[in-house]
Amino acid sequence: MAALAPLPPLPPQFKSIQHHLRTAQEHDKRDPVVAYYCRLYAMQTGMKIDSKTPECRKFLSKLMDQLEALKKQLGDNEAITQEIVGSAHLENYALKMFLYADNEDRAGRFHKNMIKSFYTASLLIDVITVFGELTDENVKHRKYARWKATYIHNCLKNGETPQAGPVGIQEDNDIEENEDAGATSLPTQPPQPLSSSTYDPSNMPPGSYTGIQIPPGAHAPANTPAEVPHSTGVTSNTVQPAPQTIPAIDPALFNTISQGDIRLTPEDFARAQKYCKYAGSALQYEDVSTAVQNLQKALKLLTTGRE
Repeated sequence: MAALAPLPPLPPQFKSIQHHLRTAQEHDKRDPVVAYYCRLYAMQTGMKIDSKTPECRKFLSKLMDQLEALKKQLGDNEAITQEIVGSAHLENYALKMFLYADNEDRAGRFHKNMIKSFYTASLLIDVITVFGELTDENVKHRKYARWKATYIHNCLKNGETPQAGPVGIQEDNDIEENEDAGATSLPTQPPQPLSSSTYDPSNMPPGSYTGIQIPPGAHAPANTPAEVPHSTGVTSNTVQPAPQTIPAIDPALFNTISQGDIRLTPEDFARAQKYCKYAGSALQYEDVSTAVQNLQKALKLLTTGRE
């Protein structure tokens, strides 16, 4: 991808979008679709903050130039031309980055890369708002990821050992004040995918943060950092990809014929379309298990009218 023209200095009014713009720069080569939507979010947010003062107008004008250049370069990419595909791509990427950080957290491997991944996941969930309001699930993911990044960063900074896994959220923490946590560089070499893990609210201690559901089969995206610094005491050998477990296909689905009395509502069609888009997005990460499960859900809904 051709290099973009640099932006002028960030006006102080736009401090709240500085990390989203940094994330865009980090993904220019790694995932241009993510980079494009990060800039689009920054553009839309900046317009709401201040589009009148000269320095802000100049900055937004240059940012618009970057967006137009990116859109031209990615013109044939369905994630840019079709919002539903773009939304699925971004949400799937954010979720997998979140899960990578959560896997590291639950394993007690605390390091700058996992802090960075938690925080970047929260930023990307911000970006999803360019497609509309967030789901309750995404709101919970963003809140938990941003708080976890702050909590672990502060513990390491103070020489304390963080508590692994879900713990009670402190509402007054703000990662924006800890730019060194949000600005940690990612390694340039992509790691291998990590094994999957899911949340089980029944195993969480009283007072823990619950309500986050991770779909089975999810794993870290190909570009998620997975190197563990030597200072953590964990060897940084290349993580071997875990073999994927392909879910068994319900034989009844092959024999199911849509009955004439099955009447699907617009909501049913929307849900089926959502399952299909998640399946397509999962295949971009070679996540066969998640793709099969979502396709099964869509097929069952379309043929029976039930989920």
